[in-house]
Amino acid sequence: MITALPQLTLIRRRLLIKLTRIAVVLLVFIGLGKTAAAQQMPFIQDVDSAKLKEVPLPPRPLSRRQIAIAENKKRPGRALIEFIGAELTPFVIDNNIRQVDYTHISWNTVGHNLKPSSWEWDNDNFQTNQFGHPYHGSLFFSAYRANGYSFWQAAPAAMVGSYLWETFAENQAPAPNDFINTSFGGVVLGEMTYRLANKIVNNNKQRGAKHIATEIFGLLINPMNGLNRLMDGKWTKYNYSPADRDSSKITAEFDIGLRKFSVGNNNPLHDGHFGWYGRARLLYGSPYQDYRKPFSNISIMTEFGKDDSTVVNTLSVYGSLAGWPIRSNGRFQHLAILSANYDYIHNSAFFYGGQSVNINLYSKMEPINKLQLNTALSAGAILLAAIPSQYLYHGRNYDYGPGLSVSGSGGLNVADKFFYSINYRGGWIKTINGNSSHYFLHAITNEVSYRFANNISLCAESGYFFLNGHYSTRPQDTKRYPYLRFSVRYTLNP
Repeated sequence: MITALPQLTLIRRRLLIKLTRIAVVLLVFIGLGKTAAAQQMPFIQDVDSAKLKEVPLPPRPLSRRQIAIAENKKRPGRALIEFIGAELTPFVIDNNIRQVDYTHISWNTVGHNLKPSSWEWDNDNFQTNQFGHPYHGSLFFSAYRANGYSFWQAAPAAMVGSYLWETFAENQAPAPNDFINTSFGGVVLGEMTYRLANKIVNNNKQRGAKHIATEIFGLLINPMNGLNRLMDGKWTKYNYSPADRDSSKITAEFDIGLRKFSVGNNNPLHDGHFGWYGRARLLYGSPYQDYRKPFSNISIMTEFGKDDSTVVNTLSVYGSLAGWPIRSNGRFQHLAILSANYDYIHNSAFFYGGQSVNINLYSKMEPINKLQLNTALSAGAILLAAIPSQYLYHGRNYDYGPGLSVSGSGGLNVADKFFYSINYRGGWIKTINGNSSHYFLHAITNEVSYRFANNISLCAESGYFFLNGHYSTRPQDTKRYPYLRFSVRYTLNP
């Protein structure tokens, strides 16, 4: 016992020292906590009691970026359901209402289509391959884009959707042209319609019937985005949010007038008669702003009408992917842009469908006051193009192939009254499915316009398409398609 007492005393002493240290640490933290609270929470004087009381600050408002992140939270479950809906809806309609043959699928057709060796080019009509498939791909893309996914994150959905459709939803062999058109074309059309629809609905400050009408318009442009807004209750609630507002500038031109296409070197003024047409051109954003964001700058041109034989259906979409500034000064601006392009032209005289990736050099110059010059040069790869052929191939009147493209344009603006522009587009396409051939395609257009009133101009345009087909075992074929257009234009430039 006598020897244990010093040990017990030593243990107690060490324990007391540890407890003292812990107490000091706790007191320091408590003091720091009170000091921090005193710094963060101001005091006010209560009028009734004349005593000081602590009043907490209201929560700090979220920044626009924080709000945007919160509202654009990824919803993978909903995106997957909409993706599956985009696969099943056209299949159910075609199988049960239209009763088309390709929907008669079985495990045998699926097993055959899963083999890499089963892929082969199809011979569907031009409109189905060059417009129907890209539009279908835009639904796959938008299923994810409208549910919080970025442009690059949503892009694979178009490819996966196309592969699943080609493999499981058709009894025909998977077609590489369908896969390319649905994937690449779907991404271009999907992002274009997504941005355009959101520009309309997110900048909508209308209420009641006008608000719903705007939502319906947005739904028609991008069904997936409109469907999500409907499920989120945004159709019936006024929830205008500055964080959602798209500040990108939009310029639009609407033409209505007469035009005439001709085949051969015939003068359009003497060959046949003119028919009415309408055209809309839309410019979203500016090449010189936010050029590092995909599709921050979009150019859209669509044309419709009636000439001597058929309804015109033209759609061309340009979307910027990335940009790099080039040394500029106050009066001269230069910029390089990488772009994705989709073209669909189908009129009585000529048709063409293709998708390409180009590098573009833009220049804007103002050498003197009230005089502006704009130039553009571009070159790139045509991923896949459908070119009209003089000779049928398995019942198909066009050939498929990749190629190269070049283009150039120049514009003159004098005092915002007189405008002149000239454009050239050229391409070389090597056939990989169709007649053994290659093609040279050229298109030259020039337009003059005069603005005689606020936003209203008189316009005249002339040009021609030139197609030269070189065939290995058949005679060479050369065709020219000259045209004329006269129109009245309304320009919307808010």
